[in-house]
Amino acid sequence: MNAAPSNGVAVVTGASRGVGRGIAEALGAAGMTVYVTGRSEREGECRVGDAVLGGTIHDSAAAVTAAGGRGIAVNCDHGDDAQVEALFERVARERGRLDILVNNAICIDDSLIEPGPFWEKPRSQAAILDVGLRSNFIATHCAAPLLLRSGHALVAFTSSYGAGCYMHGPAYGAQKAGCDKMAYDMAVDFEGTGVAAVSLWLGMQRTERTAFAARRRPDAYGGIGTRSESPQFSGRVIEALWRDPERASLSGQTLIVAELALCYGIRDEDGRQPLSWRATLGAPRDFHPARVA
Repeated sequence: MNAAPSNGVAVVTGASRGVGRGIAEALGAAGMTVYVTGRSEREGECRVGDAVLGGTIHDSAAAVTAAGGRGIAVNCDHGDDAQVEALFERVARERGRLDILVNNAICIDDSLIEPGPFWEKPRSQAAILDVGLRSNFIATHCAAPLLLRSGHALVAFTSSYGAGCYMHGPAYGAQKAGCDKMAYDMAVDFEGTGVAAVSLWLGMQRTERTAFAARRRPDAYGGIGTRSESPQFSGRVIEALWRDPERASLSGQTLIVAELALCYGIRDEDGRQPLSWRATLGAPRDFHPARVA
């Protein structure tokens, strides 16, 4: 198996802000060239209810560069296959390989955090199964030749405990569970190629969106700051996993970021050791090892 390159090349989808931006910044701090994708090119373009979420792909790329890597902003709508193809064609021209793909782009409907059954909420929630699940398949399909060329590559899906417990309703749960199963099945196809695929359960994240949720639903999300993880924490774990010489043994698994961090000796930016919520919210599913061609 090839060793990890000294300076890797990564694509982080959905990285205008939040989880994607934090992961990209952490990869930049490790000296990587990171393509950050998203649709926000100007401040104020993203609204959640009556709140404006800051962040653009250009801000994120600048943060990657400031952290010590090289950030490259790419405007890409992950609901448009042609734009996704163009993204990876550009990576092929400019870098010739891809070492890490983080499938993070997702369409979050504001109503997900509201109480009540799914049939009382808008059908637009189903968009999460397009940009968030189908889009992950398309991105990895387009990226596969570049990942194979690396010989030491990682595909990471950002998932959550919602794959195993009730969280935000059936559309959200199906998207997260789909990421877990997609990583498992892709790992079967990637076996022996040097490419590993994993799905990662992130804990509660300290982002502008979760801060908005805490203000909107203090009954459910109050005190989130004391129990949450920074997005950069997940990025450092992803980079460590990519460099792990034993990562092939983890390919196909759904892993909890907080537990991986313990294995790698990684703490969050404030020195805290985020806790696993396995005992409270459940454990990742073990998929059956049998394979049918």
